[in-house]
Amino acid sequence: MTGPLQGLRVLEIASLAPVPFAATVLSDLGAEVLRVDRAAQVPAAPADPPPDPLTRGRRSVAVDLKNPEAVTALLRLVERADVLLEGFRPGVCERLGIGPDACLERNPRLVYGRLSGFGQDGPLAPVAGHDITYLALSGALWPVGPADRPPTPPINYVADFGGGALVLVAGVLAALWERERSGRGQVIDAAMTEGAALLTSILYGLRSTGLWRDERGVNLLDGGAPFYRCYECADGRYVAVGALEQQFYAALIAGLGAAAEDLPPREDPANWPELHERFAAIFASRDRDAWAEAFAESDACVAPVLSPAEAADHPHNVARGAFVEVAGLRQPAPAPRLSRTPGAVAGPPPYPGQHTEEALRDWGFSGDDMATLRASGAIR
Repeated sequence: MTGPLQGLRVLEIASLAPVPFAATVLSDLGAEVLRVDRAAQVPAAPADPPPDPLTRGRRSVAVDLKNPEAVTALLRLVERADVLLEGFRPGVCERLGIGPDACLERNPRLVYGRLSGFGQDGPLAPVAGHDITYLALSGALWPVGPADRPPTPPINYVADFGGGALVLVAGVLAALWERERSGRGQVIDAAMTEGAALLTSILYGLRSTGLWRDERGVNLLDGGAPFYRCYECADGRYVAVGALEQQFYAALIAGLGAAAEDLPPREDPANWPELHERFAAIFASRDRDAWAEAFAESDACVAPVLSPAEAADHPHNVARGAFVEVAGLRQPAPAPRLSRTPGAVAGPPPYPGQHTEEALRDWGFSGDDMATLRASGAIR
Protein backbone atom coordinates (compact mmCIF):
# COMPACT_ATOMS: atom_id res chain seq x y z
CA MET A 1 0.00 0.00 0.00
CA THR A 2 1.11 3.55 -0.74
CA GLY A 3 -0.47 6.92 -0.19
CA PRO A 4 -1.19 9.29 2.71
CA LEU A 5 -3.84 7.01 4.25
CA GLN A 6 -1.49 4.05 4.61
CA GLY A 7 -2.32 2.20 7.82
CA LEU A 8 -5.99 3.29 7.84
CA ARG A 9 -8.40 0.36 7.98
CA VAL A 10 -11.80 0.73 6.35
CA LEU A 11 -14.76 -1.66 6.43
CA GLU A 12 -17.08 -1.23 3.45
CA ILE A 13 -20.48 -2.85 3.77
CA ALA A 14 -21.21 -3.70 0.15
CA SER A 15 -23.89 -1.61 -1.55
CA LEU A 16 -24.47 0.18 -4.84
CA ALA A 17 -22.33 2.79 -6.61
CA PRO A 18 -21.83 5.75 -4.21
CA VAL A 19 -20.37 3.92 -1.20
CA PRO A 20 -18.09 1.73 -3.35
CA PHE A 21 -16.78 4.86 -5.06
CA ALA A 22 -16.07 6.49 -1.69
CA ALA A 23 -14.22 3.34 -0.63
CA THR A 24 -12.27 3.36 -3.90
CA VAL A 25 -11.10 6.94 -3.30
CA LEU A 26 -9.91 5.98 0.19
CA SER A 27 -8.20 2.86 -1.17
CA ASP A 28 -6.47 4.82 -3.95
CA LEU A 29 -5.12 7.15 -1.24
CA GLY A 30 -3.60 4.25 0.66
CA ALA A 31 -6.27 2.93 3.02
CA GLU A 32 -6.73 -0.79 3.48
CA VAL A 33 -10.35 -1.43 2.49
CA LEU A 34 -12.10 -4.67 3.36
CA ARG A 35 -15.37 -5.10 1.50
CA VAL A 36 -18.06 -7.08 3.29
CA ASP A 37 -20.13 -8.78 0.59
CA ARG A 38 -23.23 -10.85 1.06
CA ALA A 39 -22.66 -14.60 1.14
CA ALA A 40 -25.47 -15.09 -1.37
CA GLN A 41 -23.50 -13.08 -3.94
CA VAL A 42 -20.52 -15.44 -4.06
CA PRO A 43 -20.46 -16.58 -7.71
CA ALA A 44 -20.35 -20.24 -8.65
CA ALA A 45 -17.98 -19.41 -11.52
CA PRO A 46 -16.33 -16.13 -10.55
CA ALA A 47 -14.98 -13.64 -13.04
CA ASP A 48 -11.45 -12.99 -11.86
CA PRO A 49 -11.25 -10.07 -11.68
CA PRO A 50 -14.68 -8.56 -12.26
CA PRO A 51 -14.68 -5.57 -14.66
CA ASP A 52 -15.72 -3.06 -12.01
CA PRO A 53 -13.45 -0.06 -11.32
CA LEU A 54 -15.71 0.94 -8.41
CA THR A 55 -14.47 -2.04 -6.39
CA ARG A 56 -10.79 -1.96 -7.26
CA GLY A 57 -8.03 -2.02 -4.68
CA ARG A 58 -9.61 -4.00 -1.85
CA ARG A 59 -10.23 -7.48 -0.57
CA SER A 60 -13.65 -9.08 -0.12
CA VAL A 61 -15.11 -11.29 2.58
CA ALA A 62 -18.51 -12.92 2.13
CA VAL A 63 -20.75 -13.13 5.19
CA ASP A 64 -24.41 -13.74 5.89
CA LEU A 65 -25.43 -10.82 8.09
CA LYS A 66 -28.73 -12.53 8.87
CA ASN A 67 -26.68 -15.09 10.77
CA PRO A 68 -25.94 -14.03 14.40
CA GLU A 69 -22.47 -15.57 14.16
CA ALA A 70 -21.71 -13.37 11.16
CA VAL A 71 -22.86 -10.26 13.03
CA THR A 72 -20.56 -11.18 15.92
CA ALA A 73 -17.70 -11.64 13.46
CA LEU A 74 -18.36 -8.27 11.85
CA LEU A 75 -18.31 -6.57 15.24
CA ARG A 76 -14.91 -8.19 15.82
CA LEU A 77 -13.74 -6.60 12.58
CA VAL A 78 -15.12 -3.27 13.78
CA GLU A 79 -12.81 -3.47 16.79
CA ARG A 80 -9.82 -3.27 14.44
CA ALA A 81 -11.26 -0.76 11.96
CA ASP A 82 -10.84 3.00 11.77
CA VAL A 83 -13.78 3.63 9.42
CA LEU A 84 -16.99 1.84 8.50
CA LEU A 85 -18.96 2.84 5.39
CA GLU A 86 -22.56 1.82 4.76
CA GLY A 87 -25.20 2.88 2.24
CA PHE A 88 -28.43 1.24 3.36
CA ARG A 89 -31.75 2.88 4.03
CA PRO A 90 -31.97 4.29 7.55
CA GLY A 91 -32.60 1.61 10.15
CA VAL A 92 -31.31 -1.37 8.18
CA CYS A 93 -27.95 -1.59 9.95
CA GLU A 94 -29.67 -1.19 13.32
CA ARG A 95 -31.97 -4.13 12.51
CA LEU A 96 -28.97 -6.21 11.49
CA GLY A 97 -27.23 -5.42 14.78
CA ILE A 98 -24.39 -3.41 13.19
CA GLY A 99 -25.74 0.11 13.67
CA PRO A 100 -23.66 2.97 15.08
CA ASP A 101 -24.50 2.27 18.74
CA ALA A 102 -23.41 -1.36 18.53
CA CYS A 103 -20.25 -0.54 16.57
CA LEU A 104 -19.15 2.46 18.66
CA GLU A 105 -19.67 0.42 21.81
CA ARG A 106 -17.10 -2.05 20.45
CA ASN A 107 -14.79 0.67 19.14
CA PRO A 108 -15.31 4.22 20.44
CA ARG A 109 -12.71 5.52 17.96
CA LEU A 110 -14.65 4.29 14.94
CA VAL A 111 -15.72 6.79 12.26
CA TYR A 112 -19.08 5.46 11.09
CA GLY A 113 -19.93 6.85 7.64
CA ARG A 114 -23.55 6.63 6.50
CA LEU A 115 -24.63 7.57 2.99
CA SER A 116 -28.32 7.72 2.07
CA GLY A 117 -30.56 9.58 -0.31
CA PHE A 118 -32.43 11.81 2.14
CA GLY A 119 -30.47 11.45 5.39
CA GLN A 120 -31.08 9.44 8.53
CA ASP A 121 -34.21 11.34 9.62
CA GLY A 122 -36.99 13.47 8.17
CA PRO A 123 -40.20 12.46 6.40
CA LEU A 124 -38.44 11.08 3.30
CA ALA A 125 -35.70 9.19 5.15
CA PRO A 126 -37.21 5.71 4.55
CA VAL A 127 -38.29 6.39 0.95
CA ALA A 128 -36.51 4.87 -2.05
CA GLY A 129 -34.78 7.05 -4.61
CA HIS A 130 -31.99 7.32 -7.15
CA ASP A 131 -29.63 10.04 -8.29
CA ILE A 132 -32.34 11.70 -10.40
CA THR A 133 -34.69 11.72 -7.39
CA TYR A 134 -32.19 13.46 -5.15
CA LEU A 135 -31.28 15.94 -7.88
CA ALA A 136 -34.92 16.81 -8.37
CA LEU A 137 -35.48 17.64 -4.69
CA SER A 138 -32.14 19.40 -4.24
CA GLY A 139 -32.75 21.99 -6.96
CA ALA A 140 -29.77 20.69 -8.93
CA LEU A 141 -31.74 19.06 -11.76
CA TRP A 142 -33.96 21.97 -12.80
CA PRO A 143 -31.21 24.09 -14.46
CA VAL A 144 -29.74 21.23 -16.54
CA GLY A 145 -30.82 20.78 -20.14
CA PRO A 146 -32.04 22.76 -23.15
CA ALA A 147 -34.73 25.41 -22.80
CA ASP A 148 -37.32 23.57 -24.88
CA ARG A 149 -36.90 20.12 -23.31
CA PRO A 150 -37.42 18.57 -19.88
CA PRO A 151 -34.46 18.73 -17.48
CA THR A 152 -31.70 16.31 -18.50
CA PRO A 153 -30.23 13.97 -15.84
CA PRO A 154 -26.41 14.35 -15.93
CA ILE A 155 -26.00 10.55 -15.77
CA ASN A 156 -25.51 9.89 -12.03
CA TYR A 157 -22.40 12.00 -11.55
CA VAL A 158 -23.90 14.71 -9.36
CA ALA A 159 -25.84 13.16 -6.48
CA ASP A 160 -24.33 9.67 -6.35
CA PHE A 161 -20.69 10.56 -6.84
CA GLY A 162 -20.21 14.30 -6.29
CA GLY A 163 -22.81 15.13 -3.67
CA GLY A 164 -22.76 11.62 -2.23
CA ALA A 165 -19.48 9.73 -2.31
CA LEU A 166 -17.09 12.68 -2.31
CA VAL A 167 -19.01 14.53 0.40
CA LEU A 168 -18.90 11.32 2.45
CA VAL A 169 -15.12 11.10 1.93
CA ALA A 170 -14.78 14.72 3.10
CA GLY A 171 -16.78 13.85 6.22
CA VAL A 172 -14.63 10.79 6.92
CA LEU A 173 -11.39 12.76 6.63
CA ALA A 174 -12.79 15.57 8.81
CA ALA A 175 -13.87 13.08 11.48
CA LEU A 176 -10.47 11.38 11.42
CA TRP A 177 -8.75 14.75 11.88
CA GLU A 178 -11.03 15.60 14.81
CA ARG A 179 -10.35 12.17 16.33
CA GLU A 180 -6.69 13.12 16.62
CA ARG A 181 -7.71 15.68 19.24
CA SER A 182 -10.63 14.00 20.98
CA GLY A 183 -9.68 10.35 20.64
CA ARG A 184 -13.30 9.61 19.77
CA GLY A 185 -15.08 8.54 16.63
CA GLN A 186 -18.47 9.78 15.46
CA VAL A 187 -21.27 9.16 12.98
CA ILE A 188 -21.38 10.90 9.58
CA ASP A 189 -24.86 11.41 8.14
CA ALA A 190 -24.25 12.15 4.45
CA ALA A 191 -27.41 12.71 2.40
CA MET A 192 -27.11 12.79 -1.36
CA THR A 193 -29.92 15.34 -1.62
CA GLU A 194 -28.02 17.72 0.65
CA GLY A 195 -24.70 17.03 -1.05
CA ALA A 196 -26.24 17.77 -4.45
CA ALA A 197 -27.73 20.98 -3.05
CA LEU A 198 -24.29 21.97 -1.74
CA LEU A 199 -22.94 21.71 -5.27
CA THR A 200 -25.48 24.33 -6.42
CA SER A 201 -24.20 26.98 -3.98
CA ILE A 202 -22.95 29.26 -6.75
CA LEU A 203 -26.45 29.60 -8.20
CA TYR A 204 -27.79 31.18 -5.02
CA GLY A 205 -25.26 33.97 -5.24
CA LEU A 206 -25.89 34.51 -8.94
CA ARG A 207 -29.65 34.57 -8.42
CA SER A 208 -29.39 37.11 -5.62
CA THR A 209 -27.57 39.56 -7.90
CA GLY A 210 -29.86 39.04 -10.88
CA LEU A 211 -27.23 37.13 -12.86
CA TRP A 212 -29.24 33.91 -13.02
CA ARG A 213 -32.82 33.29 -14.09
CA ASP A 214 -34.78 30.17 -13.19
CA GLU A 215 -35.04 29.20 -16.84
CA ARG A 216 -32.98 26.65 -18.70
CA GLY A 217 -30.71 27.59 -21.56
CA VAL A 218 -30.70 31.35 -21.01
CA ASN A 219 -27.93 31.78 -18.44
CA LEU A 220 -24.19 32.22 -18.42
CA LEU A 221 -23.24 28.63 -17.55
CA ASP A 222 -26.17 26.54 -18.81
CA GLY A 223 -25.60 26.82 -22.56
CA GLY A 224 -27.46 30.11 -22.93
CA ALA A 225 -24.30 32.13 -23.48
CA PRO A 226 -22.89 31.57 -26.99
CA PHE A 227 -19.36 31.69 -25.58
CA TYR A 228 -20.04 28.91 -23.03
CA ARG A 229 -21.64 25.98 -24.81
CA CYS A 230 -20.99 23.15 -27.24
CA TYR A 231 -21.11 23.37 -31.04
CA GLU A 232 -21.53 20.70 -33.67
CA CYS A 233 -18.77 20.39 -36.24
CA ALA A 234 -18.78 19.26 -39.87
CA ASP A 235 -18.26 15.60 -38.92
CA GLY A 236 -21.13 15.51 -36.43
CA ARG A 237 -18.83 15.67 -33.42
CA TYR A 238 -18.60 18.58 -31.00
CA VAL A 239 -16.32 21.18 -29.48
CA ALA A 240 -16.81 22.82 -26.09
CA VAL A 241 -16.35 26.58 -25.82
CA GLY A 242 -15.72 28.23 -22.44
CA ALA A 243 -14.48 31.71 -23.34
CA LEU A 244 -15.95 33.50 -20.32
CA GLU A 245 -13.34 36.18 -19.64
CA GLN A 246 -12.81 38.96 -22.15
CA GLN A 247 -9.24 37.94 -22.99
CA PHE A 248 -10.35 34.38 -23.67
CA TYR A 249 -13.24 35.63 -25.78
CA ALA A 250 -10.81 37.71 -27.83
CA ALA A 251 -8.73 34.57 -28.41
CA LEU A 252 -11.88 32.74 -29.49
CA ILE A 253 -12.75 35.43 -32.02
CA ALA A 254 -9.20 35.41 -33.34
CA GLY A 255 -9.21 31.64 -33.70
CA LEU A 256 -12.52 31.67 -35.53
CA GLY A 257 -11.28 34.31 -37.93
CA ALA A 258 -14.25 36.54 -37.17
CA ALA A 259 -13.52 40.23 -36.79
CA ALA A 260 -14.75 41.43 -33.40
CA GLU A 261 -16.17 44.61 -34.88
CA ASP A 262 -18.44 42.52 -37.14
CA LEU A 263 -20.09 40.80 -34.19
CA PRO A 264 -22.69 42.29 -31.85
CA PRO A 265 -21.52 42.98 -28.27
CA ARG A 266 -21.66 39.86 -26.16
CA GLU A 267 -22.44 41.81 -22.96
CA ASP A 268 -26.09 42.20 -23.99
CA PRO A 269 -27.95 38.85 -23.73
CA ALA A 270 -30.31 40.11 -26.42
CA ASN A 271 -27.42 39.56 -28.85
CA TRP A 272 -26.76 35.98 -27.77
CA PRO A 273 -29.07 34.28 -30.31
CA GLU A 274 -27.32 36.03 -33.21
CA LEU A 275 -23.89 35.25 -31.81
CA HIS A 276 -24.89 31.63 -31.36
CA GLU A 277 -26.00 31.37 -34.98
CA ARG A 278 -22.77 32.96 -36.24
CA PHE A 279 -20.57 30.71 -34.11
CA ALA A 280 -22.60 27.60 -35.01
CA ALA A 281 -22.16 28.28 -38.75
CA ILE A 282 -18.40 28.75 -38.37
CA PHE A 283 -17.85 25.62 -36.27
CA ALA A 284 -19.98 23.59 -38.69
CA SER A 285 -17.51 24.40 -41.47
CA ARG A 286 -14.68 22.16 -40.18
CA ASP A 287 -14.27 18.80 -38.47
CA ARG A 288 -13.90 18.59 -34.71
CA ASP A 289 -10.25 17.58 -34.76
CA ALA A 290 -9.38 20.39 -37.16
CA TRP A 291 -10.81 22.87 -34.65
CA ALA A 292 -8.99 21.08 -31.81
CA GLU A 293 -5.71 21.50 -33.66
CA ALA A 294 -6.46 25.15 -34.46
CA PHE A 295 -7.08 25.97 -30.80
CA ALA A 296 -4.52 23.55 -29.30
CA GLU A 297 -2.18 26.28 -28.01
CA SER A 298 -4.78 29.00 -27.56
CA ASP A 299 -6.30 30.47 -24.40
CA ALA A 300 -9.72 30.50 -26.06
CA CYS A 301 -10.85 27.62 -23.81
CA VAL A 302 -11.96 25.52 -26.79
CA ALA A 303 -11.65 21.75 -26.48
CA PRO A 304 -12.88 18.72 -28.41
CA VAL A 305 -15.73 16.90 -26.70
CA LEU A 306 -14.19 13.45 -26.28
CA SER A 307 -16.03 10.22 -25.68
CA PRO A 308 -14.91 8.21 -22.62
CA ALA A 309 -13.09 5.87 -25.00
CA GLU A 310 -11.24 8.77 -26.64
CA ALA A 311 -10.32 10.54 -23.40
CA ALA A 312 -7.74 7.95 -22.38
CA ASP A 313 -5.83 8.52 -25.63
CA HIS A 314 -5.72 12.32 -25.54
CA PRO A 315 -2.05 13.40 -25.54
CA HIS A 316 -2.39 15.46 -22.36
CA ASN A 317 -4.07 12.62 -20.50
CA VAL A 318 -1.44 10.21 -21.75
CA ALA A 319 1.39 12.52 -20.66
CA ARG A 320 -0.13 12.89 -17.19
CA GLY A 321 -1.02 9.21 -16.81
CA ALA A 322 -4.61 10.23 -16.15
CA PHE A 323 -5.82 6.74 -17.03
CA VAL A 324 -4.38 3.42 -15.91
CA GLU A 325 -4.90 -0.17 -16.89
CA VAL A 326 -5.99 -2.52 -14.11
CA ALA A 327 -6.42 -6.20 -14.97
CA GLY A 328 -6.77 -5.34 -18.64
CA LEU A 329 -9.38 -2.60 -18.16
CA ARG A 330 -8.53 1.06 -18.78
CA GLN A 331 -10.00 3.38 -16.18
CA PRO A 332 -9.34 6.73 -14.47
CA ALA A 333 -6.22 6.91 -12.34
CA PRO A 334 -6.29 7.89 -8.65
CA ALA A 335 -6.81 11.59 -7.96
CA PRO A 336 -5.74 14.00 -6.61
CA ARG A 337 -1.95 13.72 -6.76
CA LEU A 338 0.20 14.16 -3.69
CA SER A 339 3.85 15.12 -4.11
CA ARG A 340 5.36 13.06 -1.30
CA THR A 341 2.88 10.25 -0.69
CA PRO A 342 1.13 9.61 -4.00
CA GLY A 343 -1.79 7.25 -4.16
CA ALA A 344 -2.04 4.20 -6.39
CA VAL A 345 -4.46 1.49 -7.38
CA ALA A 346 -3.86 -1.23 -4.80
CA GLY A 347 -5.10 -4.06 -6.98
CA PRO A 348 -7.88 -5.34 -9.20
CA PRO A 349 -11.51 -5.64 -8.14
CA PRO A 350 -12.33 -8.75 -6.12
CA TYR A 351 -15.23 -11.07 -6.67
CA PRO A 352 -17.47 -11.44 -3.60
CA GLY A 353 -15.82 -13.62 -0.99
CA GLN A 354 -12.50 -13.94 -2.83
CA HIS A 355 -10.43 -13.22 0.28
CA THR A 356 -12.68 -14.39 3.10
CA GLU A 357 -10.19 -16.58 4.95
CA GLU A 358 -7.08 -14.60 4.01
CA ALA A 359 -8.53 -11.30 5.14
CA LEU A 360 -10.13 -12.62 8.32
CA ARG A 361 -6.78 -14.13 9.29
CA ASP A 362 -5.08 -10.77 8.78
CA TRP A 363 -7.77 -9.09 10.89
CA GLY A 364 -7.19 -11.40 13.87
CA PHE A 365 -9.31 -14.52 13.30
CA SER A 366 -7.80 -17.93 14.02
CA GLY A 367 -8.23 -21.10 12.00
CA ASP A 368 -10.65 -22.40 14.62
CA ASP A 369 -12.65 -19.18 14.43
CA MET A 370 -13.05 -19.55 10.68
CA ALA A 371 -13.95 -23.22 10.93
CA THR A 372 -16.73 -22.33 13.37
CA LEU A 373 -17.97 -19.56 11.08
CA ARG A 374 -17.96 -21.86 8.07
CA ALA A 375 -19.82 -24.56 9.93
CA SER A 376 -22.52 -22.12 10.98
CA GLY A 377 -22.93 -20.72 7.47
CA ALA A 378 -21.82 -17.29 8.60
CA ILE A 379 -19.06 -17.01 5.97
CA ARG A 380 -18.42 -18.31 2.47
